[in-house]
Amino acid sequence: MKKNRLLALLLAAMMLLGLMAGCGNKPAANPGPDDKGPQKPAAVELNVVTSYGGDDGNRKNYENAVKSYEEATGNKIQDASATSNEEWKAKVLTDFETGTEPDVLFFFTNADAEPIVQAGKVVDVATIRAEYPDYASNMRDSMLAVASDGKNYAVPSSGFWENMFVNTKVLADCGVAVPGPDYTWDQFLTDCETIKAKGYAPIACSLFEVPHYWFEFCVMNNGTLASQLDLPKTADDAVGQKWAAGLNDIKDLYERGYFPVNTLTATDAETVQLFGDGEAAFLIDGSWKVNYFVDNYTDQLGDFAISYVPAKGQRTAGEAIGGISMGYFITKKAWDDPAKREAAVKFVEHMTSDEVMSTFVTTEVTALKNGASPSGLNALQQSAADANANITGVVGAVQDTITSESKTDLFGNVQNVVTGAMTAEEAVASAIALN
Repeated sequence: MKKNRLLALLLAAMMLLGLMAGCGNKPAANPGPDDKGPQKPAAVELNVVTSYGGDDGNRKNYENAVKSYEEATGNKIQDASATSNEEWKAKVLTDFETGTEPDVLFFFTNADAEPIVQAGKVVDVATIRAEYPDYASNMRDSMLAVASDGKNYAVPSSGFWENMFVNTKVLADCGVAVPGPDYTWDQFLTDCETIKAKGYAPIACSLFEVPHYWFEFCVMNNGTLASQLDLPKTADDAVGQKWAAGLNDIKDLYERGYFPVNTLTATDAETVQLFGDGEAAFLIDGSWKVNYFVDNYTDQLGDFAISYVPAKGQRTAGEAIGGISMGYFITKKAWDDPAKREAAVKFVEHMTSDEVMSTFVTTEVTALKNGASPSGLNALQQSAADANANITGVVGAVQDTITSESKTDLFGNVQNVVTGAMTAEEAVASAIALN
C-alpha cells in the first residue's frame, strides 16, 4: 500500500510539473511591448496635377476638397497644379513622355489627351469599374468624353461657358450701355471707339498668351454655330477661309487700337487685372473666371457683369462656347502600384462627388445625375445665371479638336498676323499642316 501511495504521489507530481511547463509555452495573455495589435494601413502619398493653379478662381475650392480627402483618409496629396495654358499642357505631355507623370491628372478630355491615351498611359473607366463598380456612378455616362478608341477615360468635372465680361463702371463712365443678347459687331465697334476716346482699353486680352477666346467667337461670327467644329483641309477651302476671316477680324481690332498697348507682351494675368482694376471695358473669358473676381474683387462685384459677345453674319450674340472639356484621369502608373490604386480611385471619387462638385459649380454645366446644389449666388454669379438664361445655343471650342502642335502653332502666329508679318491664310495653312 505504501508503495502504491508513493507511486500515486510521484505521478501527481509529474502531472503538475507538466502542466506548469505547458503553461510556460502558452502565448502571453496580454500583448507585449512590441505587439500593437491590428495596424492601420500606411498613409499613401499621391502626386496630383490639375489646372487649379494659384490664379484659378476655384483654387480655394480645390484646396478645401484636397484637405477634406486627406483628413478622411490619412493620405497625402503632393500637389503640382498650375495655370492652364499652352505651356502647362505641353509640360504635362512631356512628363508622360519622360515617365514622370502624376498619379492623378485633371486635364482636358479632348484631342489634347490623345497622346497619353494612345500611349496607354491612363486607365479607362470600364477597367476601373471592373474592380470598383461604383466608380463615377453619380455621373451620366452619356456625358463622359469618348476618346478615339471609343473608351471613356476621364471622370468629368463641372462644365464651362465662355462669354463676355463687362466692367459696368467703365461703361457707365463712357455712356455705353451694357450689351444685351442682340448685340451686334457694328455696335461693338462703335462702343470700342467711344471707350478708347475716353482713355480706356476697350478690350482686355493678351494676344501673347490667350488669343483663343477671341479666335473662337470670330470664327463663329464668320460661320455658324452648326459649323463651328468643322476643320479646314486647306487654307483655301470654305472652313479655311472662315478661319482666316476670323483672324483678320482680330487683326482689325488690333489695328484700331482696341487691345491694350502691351497686348503682344502682357500675360493673361496682367490683362485680366487691367479689366478688374477698371482700366478696360470688355473681357472674353470663361465661367472659371467668376470665382477669380469673387476672391480678388470682393467689394467691387457690382462693377462687373456677364454679357454677350458681339455677333455678325448668321450668328446671334446669344450663341456661346460651352460644354465639359476637363476631367480626372487615373494614370496606369498609379493603377499598377498596389499601394496607390485604391487611394487614387478614392481621390477621384471624392473630387467628383455631388458634395464637392457643388462647391465648384455656380452656373456651369455638370454631368452629375442629381445635379449640383450650389449655395446662394452672389451678384456676379447671378449675372452669369441671367445671361445664361438668354443663351440660345452652345457649342464646344473648335481649338479642342486639333492637336496641341497645331494649336500652339496657330495661336503663336496670331501675333504675326495682327502685325502683318504673316497673312491669315499662311497662319491657317501652317496650323493645318501640323494637325
